[in-house]
Amino acid sequence: MSLLDRRTVLKAGGAVWVGGALVTVAGCGDSKDTGGTASPSQTPSTAPSSTTAPPSGTASATPSSTASGTPSTSAPTQTGAGPNWNTLAGSLKGRLYLPSTSGYAAAHQLFNPRWDSVRPAAVVKAAVPADVQKAIDFARTNKLVLVAKSGGHSYVGASTIANGLQLDVGGLKTMSYSNNVLTVGAGARLYDVHAFLDRYGRSLPTGTCPTVGVAGLTLGGGMGVHTRTYGLTCDRVVAMGVVTADGKAHTVSASSEPELFAALRGSGGGNLGVVTSFQFATIPATKLGFFRLTWPESQAAAVVRGWQKFAQSAPTTVWGNLHIDAKSNGTLSIRVLGVSTTGDATAAAAQLESFVGAKASARTLSVKSHLDAVKYLGGGTTSPRQGFLAGSDVLKGPMDAATITALLGAVKAAARAATPASAILDPLGGQAAKTPAGGSSWPWRSALAVIQWYSSAQTKGAQTFIANGHRAVRAFSAGAYVNYVETGRAVSSYYGASAAKLDAAKQRYDPANFFHTAYTLG
Repeated sequence: MSLLDRRTVLKAGGAVWVGGALVTVAGCGDSKDTGGTASPSQTPSTAPSSTTAPPSGTASATPSSTASGTPSTSAPTQTGAGPNWNTLAGSLKGRLYLPSTSGYAAAHQLFNPRWDSVRPAAVVKAAVPADVQKAIDFARTNKLVLVAKSGGHSYVGASTIANGLQLDVGGLKTMSYSNNVLTVGAGARLYDVHAFLDRYGRSLPTGTCPTVGVAGLTLGGGMGVHTRTYGLTCDRVVAMGVVTADGKAHTVSASSEPELFAALRGSGGGNLGVVTSFQFATIPATKLGFFRLTWPESQAAAVVRGWQKFAQSAPTTVWGNLHIDAKSNGTLSIRVLGVSTTGDATAAAAQLESFVGAKASARTLSVKSHLDAVKYLGGGTTSPRQGFLAGSDVLKGPMDAATITALLGAVKAAARAATPASAILDPLGGQAAKTPAGGSSWPWRSALAVIQWYSSAQTKGAQTFIANGHRAVRAFSAGAYVNYVETGRAVSSYYGASAAKLDAAKQRYDPANFFHTAYTLG
């Protein structure tokens, strides 16, 4: 929670799993994380940053998590004809991994183990932004497909590529803070960003999964508990460092290359370049009020109707996502996890109950500090690798009674088939409905919510559930969230009205279509 860039707090929301497995990764879903590639592609990206010692009046730090691999002291063995890997290895401050290199198996892994069998021709672990430039130049010269990786949470494994070059920017993660602005390398992970900012009483609106890379989340939009109060993660970006397909480094902002700046804010990575750093305008790290309400399955339709009214009418200081979970006994779990940025969620909980028309059967209210809230929503300070299948739909408006029945039926069918499944509805609106200064390519400003279809299974049953979910809400779907990209869906469905402007930016910054995968425009 988008990854929350919306891997929507499944754990905090109390999701129940079929077959004895508790679903927690949805908190790791708001990012298409494909490293640092930026632009209209369904592959989220991440990018590096520079490291600095903390000057007086400014803070800087390198997060506790470290990139696997250390600067190379010797070039890997070159075998056979083809690209001269020795030349590339010798030019890097980071490290190059080949299939014959010790550590290669771990180097190319993503968050989801289902992609472990995909074997890149090589992996570059960037140590400085210049390594990104060298990797891009090498790939272009040798006609290799290049994909970027940071946290590696892409739903479709878009941050790895068979026989291509995987560019890992996870080592570019230095952070500094001054005058309410965070400067951070694109390889930083969300928990480390929040822990760093907490020292200064500041925060960012982000997703919840602690290991998601900040770049993948940001480039695709970035939804979370602060979405309605402060907007999307991408809305807080004031500048970015980017390396384009020609190997040139750019610093983009609202006043410097504004077309590229706007294109990178909200439509995902994979098409226009590799982002190496961000500057964010931070927000106050205040206490948050939480409410958790649960209703019996018999009131499921009323809860969905009431939640839709709540998503439209609640104050912008209030956020609440709806979890409809398949239980192992064939029934449904219906609950809402809500947050008030005022620090008191009592009124918000009562308002939701009034819209539902029934008191919750279980009700919990609490108040948490900024960092305690981060840990609670993300399930801790890190997250283990986990397999899953997922997809999404963007709701253009409140669903009618027949569609609500169909949505509930899709989850119910999964429950009866003993398939772990959840429909997680995240509200939009509030500040997220407003285009930020400098422009943005996030296409869903007028939408009501995003539904994430999620299963911890990787089976035909899970695929059936996601397909059934899409069919259930088709009449009310405007498209899909690029940070929840999935196979078998038209690329254009992720970009809406932004597609034409993204295509124009693609023609300007990557006319030869160097950045291309099955999930990119162009």
